[in-house]
Amino acid sequence: MYYNRILEEKIKKYISQNEIIAVIGPRQSGKTTMLKQILSTLENVNIVTLDDVSLLSLFQNDIKSFIELYIKDYDYVFIDEIQYAKESGKQLKYIYDTQKVKLFISGSSSAEVSLQSLKYLVGRIFIFKLYPFSFREFLFAQNSKIAKIHKQKNFGTDITKELQKYIAEFLTFGGYPRVILAEDDEEKKTVLQNIYNTLLLREVRDLFGISNNEKLIKLIKALSLQIGNLINYKELSNISGFSLPLLKKHIGILEELFICKRCYPFSKNPRTELVKNPKIYFIDLGLRNIIIDNFTKERTDKGAMYENLVFSEFLKKDTELKYWRTKSGAEIDFILNGEPIEIKTSPRTGKALYSFIKKYSPKHSYVISETEQEKIQIYDSEVRFLSYPKFL
Repeated sequence: MYYNRILEEKIKKYISQNEIIAVIGPRQSGKTTMLKQILSTLENVNIVTLDDVSLLSLFQNDIKSFIELYIKDYDYVFIDEIQYAKESGKQLKYIYDTQKVKLFISGSSSAEVSLQSLKYLVGRIFIFKLYPFSFREFLFAQNSKIAKIHKQKNFGTDITKELQKYIAEFLTFGGYPRVILAEDDEEKKTVLQNIYNTLLLREVRDLFGISNNEKLIKLIKALSLQIGNLINYKELSNISGFSLPLLKKHIGILEELFICKRCYPFSKNPRTELVKNPKIYFIDLGLRNIIIDNFTKERTDKGAMYENLVFSEFLKKDTELKYWRTKSGAEIDFILNGEPIEIKTSPRTGKALYSFIKKYSPKHSYVISETEQEKIQIYDSEVRFLSYPKFL
């Protein structure tokens, strides 16, 4: 079964344009499926994958023959798994400059697709990111009727309670399409384990030449246990066995493979706020939970998981949040466009929120928890208390 993705409509607007359409994102996030769905409405389409070693060799070493066999006679060509091609931008530029064809490409490494290609494809490419399902996409896949009510935002206590059940499911198993299609919890765990194994055994090995995964596994597990916390590079170095330079390099690799993402500090006064160490979050909580092998319903890391959920939902909208922390220990979970967002278990305010509002005078502030209450005024800021279903 195919579920529509929000990104589809955005991509369709650019089909008639000349630029290459590139879709990047985590492995098994649905890139290939979505592009095939879009291309199914078009005629004279060819789809090739560089996962095929012979095609990859031809693409890299004999681009003219590749064009003759797979490009020349088609109006639309989709080249999948582009990340396996070294300096793919050079070959794509040649195709773009010499052929009247609309190119679509996809890849699971941001570095290989964007950084390596952009130096050749400036003005010739539109890059889109497709992550695992957002909560809204997940909800439409699970229950389209309640998803429509959720989208309208005007719902009461009964719907809120029902939505909390779906949020609990999403927090536990995440939004990978194949996981959502699984029939039971055991199948979901099996799918997640296969995704994790593929990321480690194939992506890391093939794209970055890392043959010994033992240290990397230790690093990934340590990071997954620290979501929402400041990264302590020295501690992670001791746990993983990586030197500090290699540690930071490998965290960068995990970001390029869309496994996790660092959240950096918001600061207008570096002398009084901590501006060095970022916090860490995972793109998908299901993947994070398989890494630590924890799928229990009652858990001590629930607050951190909600915090991770908010961060990843904004990331899926191409919006990166910041956090705020002072040397005295006052901390706000997230800052969005200068406005604070606090993630709580109950609708309450703390000293940190008062400190931030007093210092920066944001128009609005947000406290997100499992329940709602009436908004209040703190200094010149309107503080809104929203439930997770309403906020999402």
